[in-house]
Amino acid sequence: MFAALALSACDKFETLLDRPALTTTVDNNFWRTEGDIRLYVNAFYPLYFEGYGTDWDQKFAPVRGGTGFCDDFTSEGTQSRFENKVPTSRGSSSESRSCFEQYYGPSWGFGRIHKVNILIDRLKEHKANFSEEAYNHWLAVAYFFKIYEYSDLVGVFGNVPYFEETVQDLDFDTQYKDRDNRQFVMDKVYDMCDFVLENMREDDGADNVNKFVAAAFISRFMLYEGTWQKYHEGETFTHKIFTDAEGGESNKIGSGVESYKTETVCDAEHAEKYLKMAVKAAEVVMNSGKYSFSSSFKDLFVSENLADNKEVLLYRHYDDALGIRHPIGSYNAGSDSGSNVNLEYIKAFNCQDGKPYTISSVTGANDFSIANLVKTRDPRFFDCFWGQANIKSNTMIYCYKYAPYEALKSLFQDNVRLPNWQGIYNTSDAPIMRLGEVVLNWIEAKAELAESYGGEAITQADLDKSINALRDRPLSTAAAAAGVQKTAHLQLSAIPNDPVRDSDVPALIWEIRRERRMEFLHEGSRIKDLYRWYKLDYMDYDTNPDKYLGPWIDCEAELGSGAGVPEVNKNFMNQRVNILSVQKADGSVVKYNGTNAADMKGYYCVRNASNRETFFDRSYMAPIGQQQIDDYNMRGYVLTQTENW
Repeated sequence: MFAALALSACDKFETLLDRPALTTTVDNNFWRTEGDIRLYVNAFYPLYFEGYGTDWDQKFAPVRGGTGFCDDFTSEGTQSRFENKVPTSRGSSSESRSCFEQYYGPSWGFGRIHKVNILIDRLKEHKANFSEEAYNHWLAVAYFFKIYEYSDLVGVFGNVPYFEETVQDLDFDTQYKDRDNRQFVMDKVYDMCDFVLENMREDDGADNVNKFVAAAFISRFMLYEGTWQKYHEGETFTHKIFTDAEGGESNKIGSGVESYKTETVCDAEHAEKYLKMAVKAAEVVMNSGKYSFSSSFKDLFVSENLADNKEVLLYRHYDDALGIRHPIGSYNAGSDSGSNVNLEYIKAFNCQDGKPYTISSVTGANDFSIANLVKTRDPRFFDCFWGQANIKSNTMIYCYKYAPYEALKSLFQDNVRLPNWQGIYNTSDAPIMRLGEVVLNWIEAKAELAESYGGEAITQADLDKSINALRDRPLSTAAAAAGVQKTAHLQLSAIPNDPVRDSDVPALIWEIRRERRMEFLHEGSRIKDLYRWYKLDYMDYDTNPDKYLGPWIDCEAELGSGAGVPEVNKNFMNQRVNILSVQKADGSVVKYNGTNAADMKGYYCVRNASNRETFFDRSYMAPIGQQQIDDYNMRGYVLTQTENW
């Protein structure tokens, strides 16, 4: 009887073990329903839509995830440097996605491409399980994530190997293929973009990827590559090849006659092609009638729930009850530096008449005290920067873009911290993609096409649908209470002619770039813009001394211990005798000696700030690791290093 009972129990236990897993994929018993596919796709969301991260994981997050590496910010001491040598090793085969901060993109590795290729191959293999509509939708979703990954990899490394299908374990010729021409890769991406725009569902459930979300990202990727192709026109890629008797080429050592091949990787034809796709994709969103500028700029970044925000196409939701929280608001709520924007960035902000300070008629246009700046500049300035000097910032101007006005008021005026804006206990939702980016991608792509490729001329209606729509956003409650005014419209008949404009940039495109800089502070786009515009020289701070300075401050009134001085600033000057310096309007520098507080009025000099190490043209793209090159060589293949490295 005992033996019979034992055998019966074993049979039941084996039956239990034979049951299919409910929450993980089992390849030979999967791909049956849309639910199976959705389960697999869900794993891509935290990889690509990080938002504000979770807890202390802050990859790609604003303020923390590499967004400080650009010309907007100045730190004390020597500025962070570009790479100056080939790394020993770079990247991995992992499916995880870390932020390569200097480029605000992923490191070398194709684990995520392998993951998405599995999805593509299995969909094709099990196509009979789905309706034609469902099959095309999920294939479009798979293509979208492949578009995302390859666009980012190309943005960092330029030429990368393109894998059409899942690579088999023993297919070494494919596993160890050399880098493909970036135009070849991005043409593949372009073709997938077309498929996505034609086949992805317009609605696949709340806060899921749909046609409009995908189109918005496509506008970003195609604008990047289109402008890269324009401003880097003529760049080449040289690699070693082996040609056999039939003329076939490979990177397998000894497979033929060894030679070197040089290919063009940037030209006008591809620039025009990608820019047109950027316009097309943006218009899918803009013409849908689903999205509008119905909230303030501030509400985009501090709201507890973005579900009803008409500007937001995709967001990441946080919920304390579920333990899903982040610390990004805390970094802007007084517990950290907020950011360290420099005077050059401050001067880039428009005044409320829509003109740069150099030609503005606004009273106080040339007054760079913080109290004046928050009243006279575009409302986004008020929503990003606290109206008093603050020692938490290395440049004395405190950024609170990702924290509410109430949190700063409570701390800096009442010395009380709001509990949900401390540590990792923030639950504000993160906008992943918003209409503001789409319209700026659109107007820039259209302007570039009109300027260089015979595209339709920009009209006033175009400006009204893009830049002026941003300027027409409702004011935040705090900004309205402070008397801040909306910025005047940009008029095609009166495009400002900024005296500091680069001579190689037309006035309209210069103003579009200015609008991006005001709109996307700390969102990771600035360094990417410098790369694609071929403007990395902005990162050489010796070319503009304003990058070593902060706003105009009255040290005795704003940093001393008198009435109205924020609690966090008290006693600061006593600790900075013979250290604290300001620059007068005439360029002379005054240092605080302990007795000359009344004379300490001027642009704040960032302590010990100095230029970064010399960098070169090769800094536009990242090198790959020597270990990766050696791994190829050990297998008998050549992996080409990044051009000029």
